[in-house]
Amino acid sequence: MVGQLLQRYDLLGAFWVTIQLALYSAVGALTWGTLLTGLRVSPVPLLRAFAALYVHLVRNTPLTVIIVATSLALHQTMGATLGGGTAKETGFRLAVLGLSAYTATFVCESLRSGINSVPVGEAEAARSLGLTFPQVLRHVVLPQAFRAVVNPLATVLMSLTKNTTTAAAIGVGEAALLMKEMMENESHAIFTVFAVFAFGFVCLTLPTGLLLGWISARVAVRR
Repeated sequence: MVGQLLQRYDLLGAFWVTIQLALYSAVGALTWGTLLTGLRVSPVPLLRAFAALYVHLVRNTPLTVIIVATSLALHQTMGATLGGGTAKETGFRLAVLGLSAYTATFVCESLRSGINSVPVGEAEAARSLGLTFPQVLRHVVLPQAFRAVVNPLATVLMSLTKNTTTAAAIGVGEAALLMKEMMENESHAIFTVFAVFAFGFVCLTLPTGLLLGWISARVAVRR
């Protein structure tokens, strides 16, 4: 039965799109989340207020709403294509944008908790040496904060992989969209279809957790 499904449908292609969505969104979320963290602990009140408002607003909005909003507001209303030449490319890039914007809020909060674990005296010592706030953050605080929150970040990235299924809401051809099509066409084998996709996502998330768990054990900050 599984062999027949593999012959009829492009399962590997759909999971490859899921992997690409997760990878590109992870890069975007880590980058934007780190910048948001800098704003959250900035000495400028206006920047702190902006970052706090963004995190609370986006984190408490359902991800599906954010994904659909990127398509309706950015693409259909404002005509933004994000450089995509076809509708398929544009949908993929909009999904990456939505996933990155949403996941960055969790990256930000994880990193902020990591910053709280860094002794205040180290930042004060760096400032006494003449380093500016961005230099203290980049060279002293954030490296230790990242090492302290590898496990929470692993959980965030594993959730991101599973959250890629929401991209199906705007027609991105990833695993969840193919599963919906297969369940409609193969109603007599619905449990087999479900098991195949559940196994596929376990294969994607389990190695990620094991790898980041190993990295966490290697780089953990011992105090």
